[in-house]
Amino acid sequence: MGVAGEDGLVTYHYEVMRPRDWVDSRFIAYLMKSNWFTGELIKRERGIGAGGKGNVRTTEVPFSVLKTIDSYIPETDEQRAIADYLDQETTQIDVLVATQEELIRLLRERQAAIADAEFQRTEGKRTMTVRQTLVPLARRSVPGTGVVTAYRDGVVTLRTNRRADGYTMSAAEAGYQGVIPGDIVFHALDGFAGAVGIADSEGQCSPVYHVCSPRYDDDAEYLSLLIRYMGTSGFLSSQAPSTRQRSVDFRNWGTFARVPLVLPTVEHQKSFVEEYRQQTTQIDTLIAKAEEHIALAKERRSALITAAVTGQFDVRAAKKGARV
Repeated sequence: MGVAGEDGLVTYHYEVMRPRDWVDSRFIAYLMKSNWFTGELIKRERGIGAGGKGNVRTTEVPFSVLKTIDSYIPETDEQRAIADYLDQETTQIDVLVATQEELIRLLRERQAAIADAEFQRTEGKRTMTVRQTLVPLARRSVPGTGVVTAYRDGVVTLRTNRRADGYTMSAAEAGYQGVIPGDIVFHALDGFAGAVGIADSEGQCSPVYHVCSPRYDDDAEYLSLLIRYMGTSGFLSSQAPSTRQRSVDFRNWGTFARVPLVLPTVEHQKSFVEEYRQQTTQIDTLIAKAEEHIALAKERRSALITAAVTGQFDVRAAKKGARV
């Protein structure tokens, strides 16, 4: 929702409206962004029965419904004063948000650079294949245990640790295999996008996964980080045929087993994993703090807009107070 800055075209998903002569378009835009207006939309969405989910993002709300929302509209001068005030205040908040987003981008670049420096270096390393390095486990699954999923961020955990709904479940759990903490779990269709890591939970996973352990003394966490890097850097995409858009099929163990791995000594693997944990933990902490600042800023922005357009405070008085 916003005020168009230039002529153009939009799809049929949009409602294009023009305010009456005595209405400031910026004020109306802020009004329609407010928590109050969103609440009114949710009420009407439930009323028109389009899914009944209470989420305005799931329903197209036509103008015939929008125009049923009654709101007090102040005089034109006050509308402009509110819009001017919100333009100034929200711009300041948006700058703070953009600064934190840039910090997160730089932190993620730093995190990626650590992996680049390690896994792009080949000096003093030996070349092995997955078959020579990993052993597929194929444990018997325990019926009724939780389902383990490898996510694209490298976390391998029970689905219930993240969310319980939204998954397609097999009633018979045919071909499922057991997983225990410490296993290397690779998603044969999504591993190219980073869905590989060390399991932190006991459970079972579908046959689309390869559940493995090191064949020799190699560090399991180093191997999982290396394979994940090979996926996110695009290397795995060149190693197997594609079965769907932006996917690579490694369900055949023989195909996956041929993938080459370039490995340093076991001692170096262990020292790198320790250093990587420390540095990424620090970076993740900084990212979490930045994300918290962003969430608080956006919450304040939303609350400020709602309070201003619904007359909860006098913006003229707020401006005078700011100058003192």
